[in-house]
Amino acid sequence: MNRRLSILVYHRVLAQPDPLLPELPDVRLFDRQMALLKRCFRVLPVSEAVARLRQGTLPARAACITFDDGYADNAEWALPILQRHGLRAAFFIASDYLNGGRMWNDDVIAAVRHARQPVLRVSAPGCGCLPVRTLAEQQHAVEYLLDALKYLPVRQRHELARGMAPAPAEELMMRTHQLEKLQAAGMEIGGHTASHPILAKLPDAEALADIARGKAALEAITQAPVSLFAYPNGKPGVDYDQRHVAMVDALGFAAAFSTVAGSAHAASDRLQLPRYTPWEQDRARFLLRLLAHRRI
Repeated sequence: MNRRLSILVYHRVLAQPDPLLPELPDVRLFDRQMALLKRCFRVLPVSEAVARLRQGTLPARAACITFDDGYADNAEWALPILQRHGLRAAFFIASDYLNGGRMWNDDVIAAVRHARQPVLRVSAPGCGCLPVRTLAEQQHAVEYLLDALKYLPVRQRHELARGMAPAPAEELMMRTHQLEKLQAAGMEIGGHTASHPILAKLPDAEALADIARGKAALEAITQAPVSLFAYPNGKPGVDYDQRHVAMVDALGFAAAFSTVAGSAHAASDRLQLPRYTPWEQDRARFLLRLLAHRRI
């Protein structure tokens, strides 16, 4: 029986809605989504779901939950909700940002949020001056800057984003004790590289080293094998390619995840499993999105 597996991907769960980042769920929305997911689907731990996908023993309406990057709110807000509903998820951690690190995209968002002038001047190629007077302009500026900086060389991207950010910067990423809290609660910990680079933009040796360093760092903390991996950004042919799939395989990962929309089936590549984010705010549209992706 060729049953399908829906794999959801989240990044953050906020304490309160953020008008600047309307796509991010807050605790009330995430709680509603998890309640609906549990009621309408058979939610499995990720490793079990992947194993049963390969064995052909998936239950009907199978689904699993993943989180990328390693934000502290995953442990602070998402974990209690998952526990309340009896659900388990996998958390893919970019290890360099543990214990006080900060991702470049959060520097960009902070720069827009705290801009003191009606126009934000950015020295990045093609950016120039961006109006940030209204919420709509701020949302556009965030989207535009993230797209403009994403594929720059890693060092240049980091320096530009850090130069834009206000000081002191808010700490957003997990600390070791929060990662250990997730593990103690029965959640799975997966690799997401060390520095969250665009792998396709790196020389092969650097890409391999970054994937391996992230795996080793997490295994040192968890004292357990890290067998799951998620590609940063996750678009095949753009963010990673078959060279990196081979690296992930050589490093001993049992399964890896892209951000190609759709559901996994028996013929899916175990090292490029599709995932998607259900953005919809209301219950009906959320459920429709889940059902629609099972046909892709």
